[in-house]
Amino acid sequence: MRNLLVLGDLGHPPIFGAPCDVIVKNGATVHQVWFDAGVESDESRIAELEQGFRRDGLPNLIVGLSAADDIFTRATPFLTVVFAIEIVNALDVDSGWARLLLALGGITVMLVALGLLNLIRGRRFLAVPTRVGNAELGAFVLVPAVLSAVFQRDPWFGLTVMVVNIVVVALTYVVVGFGMPSIVRWVGVRLFAQLGASVTVLVRAVPLLLFFSLVTFFTTEIWQSFTAPGPARYWTAITMFVLLAMVFLSVRLPNVVKEVQADSDVGAVPLHRRERLNLAAVALISEMLQVLFVSAAVWLFYVVLGTLLVSAEVRADWLTHAEHVVWEIAWFGERMQVTTELLRVATGVATFAGLYYAVTILIDPAYRDQFVDSLTEELHDTFDRRSEYLDLIERRDAGT
Repeated sequence: MRNLLVLGDLGHPPIFGAPCDVIVKNGATVHQVWFDAGVESDESRIAELEQGFRRDGLPNLIVGLSAADDIFTRATPFLTVVFAIEIVNALDVDSGWARLLLALGGITVMLVALGLLNLIRGRRFLAVPTRVGNAELGAFVLVPAVLSAVFQRDPWFGLTVMVVNIVVVALTYVVVGFGMPSIVRWVGVRLFAQLGASVTVLVRAVPLLLFFSLVTFFTTEIWQSFTAPGPARYWTAITMFVLLAMVFLSVRLPNVVKEVQADSDVGAVPLHRRERLNLAAVALISEMLQVLFVSAAVWLFYVVLGTLLVSAEVRADWLTHAEHVVWEIAWFGERMQVTTELLRVATGVATFAGLYYAVTILIDPAYRDQFVDSLTEELHDTFDRRSEYLDLIERRDAGT
């Protein structure tokens, strides 16, 4: 019997990484040799594509994304800092050495418990967690709360710490799981291109916005409305404007996602629910940054205009209390002042302008079409890489 060494296949594609087979064919022993190089190349490309998805703010395009392995583990440094601050805050240092030693004993018990959890999972006793699962998150939420309740002698304070930690965990899941920092960076790079695409809407909306805001800016009522309330009421009103703008921007997100998916070549596999939510987050932050840019421009305009035209004598007639000068400027022999009250009024007017612009882009069909076209064009390369990524994943699973 003759021995033949065949590099390649015998009429069917090889599965990279499989063991060598010995096949008898036409009286000859054929050794079919397969190589692992293809597997290594595919895995390297898969890792590269997944890193690209994270960089584009679309981590949910990654197949099998896990909260424990991919989300909370990446947020371990942040959660550790918060955990340490809360532990230190729970200690009542002024109550004496006995209480302090008792508190340190409690922390030691906590560290031993975490070490035993490491041993149960087959890791070193003092190993840093490589996977932040339910046990670690439970310790993050409960341990500072229990220590605060015991050493501060205030159960309600401990309950407050627990609620705050639950909120921190939820926000961490949203921020890291949906790649918010990467989305902001990705959108920020493309902000002016998107504003250029919507220049028609800007030209139509901004003049009307400036006209009405100019009419209200030079009135006694607007200055008293924004300067008389205390900080709590003032910032509550500003927050209400911001939340209303976000609600208006969120109303059209499902339609935006559907249109982008319809206009894009997403391949044979349609977007899943988490992928659509991630895409909606990209669209929302993109619109929010545009609104923020317009609001910041309006704010700067009224700070400069108020500094130039609203003199100290005029402000004295408008305001019901003494003003606070932040900055005084010499300008061709005159003294101009930037005051806390001016900044308050400019912020209030700018926030209202942002709300107006958010409503405008919601109801303007021209902006909707331009925004969807711009977003589709920007995501074209990402969806192409998604198709390649899914093909690689399918080939890898088939090989396995």
